[in-house]
Amino acid sequence: MSDVIALTNMRFQGRHGVSAGEREMAQPFEVDVELHLDLRPAGLTDDLDKTVDYRGIFEICRSVVEGPSRQLIETLAEAIAEKVLEGSEDSGVEEVVVRVRKPDVPLPGELDHASVEITRRAPRGRD
Repeated sequence: MSDVIALTNMRFQGRHGVSAGEREMAQPFEVDVELHLDLRPAGLTDDLDKTVDYRGIFEICRSVVEGPSRQLIETLAEAIAEKVLEGSEDSGVEEVVVRVRKPDVPLPGELDHASVEITRRAPRGRD
């Protein structure tokens, strides 16, 4: 059984893309993160220590998107998922879904955005 905390449509400016021009000027990126974990302990106790403080998740996303340039939005999504799951033993996060959207894609036609979605599970059995 898994509950979900979702942060939807976070917006940041980043310098990512395959072409040099995309990496020269900041452009918008949108990020969604879903954290799958048991929320019952927090719900029953009203205790922030029994859940994930989503301010930290927001800052992880900001640091990745506003950080060093990468060519692929796939790489941004992987970096976000990896950082979110780093503390999964303490946070109780079992799985994370990350969506990254790039609205300003340099293509010769209309397009709302390009996006990727990945799902990663927390490693288990670490000592």
